[in-house]
Amino acid sequence: MTTRINLISGPRNISTALMYSFANRSDTEVIDEPMYAYYLNHTGVNYHPATEEILSALPHSMEEVKRECIFNEVDRDIYFIKGMAHHYQDVALGFLEDLVNVFLIRDPYQLIASFAQVIDNPTMKDIGLKREWEICKYLIDQGKEPIVIDSNDTLSDPKQKLTRLCKRIGIPFDKDMLSWDKGPIEQDGVWAEHWYKNVWASTGFQKQKSSNRVLPHKLEDLYQESLDYYNLLSNYK
Repeated sequence: MTTRINLISGPRNISTALMYSFANRSDTEVIDEPMYAYYLNHTGVNYHPATEEILSALPHSMEEVKRECIFNEVDRDIYFIKGMAHHYQDVALGFLEDLVNVFLIRDPYQLIASFAQVIDNPTMKDIGLKREWEICKYLIDQGKEPIVIDSNDTLSDPKQKLTRLCKRIGIPFDKDMLSWDKGPIEQDGVWAEHWYKNVWASTGFQKQKSSNRVLPHKLEDLYQESLDYYNLLSNYK
């Protein structure tokens, strides 16, 4: 039986690096943000780069997403589904109980400062930390112990943190997860050229210079609100 790992992350995290890490395992297939077109279509958001290409490339309804992208047939032992918490708008969460859910968090100061370089005036719905906590709380209420990892912790000691993550998931650690070749991979979403340049230039987990960006003053209130949800999730790291 295939182990289906469902990554639920905020943007401008190391979610793409984590996808590359799992893609480098010989026993794993990955898929990149299969709910993206659903999110754009459902919310009417039209300011994301490559919106039209995304809407053309991916299914628009959650039933199609689940059938074609989440619970589709996979011929590998592991299936890694990279997803964004903010894509879960008006989504019934029951299907998550059939997946191994991993929550990826990042200091919201760094997250928001980085995200604002691409989307000028982000809101809580854009960065998804509130929604990430709501999804995590749903699973806790169903008796599921959450798996929460912090990007800064992972970057500090990738081998140790990925070994622990694999143990929690119930799969063996593979040293091939620690590095990959420069450049894109075939599983990248059509939006990759707008968001993935740092990962394309990398060969493994490494802290980016963008981590030192200063938070724009106008986003201070968003940061303070986000910090509450980040701290709630951090309790389960």
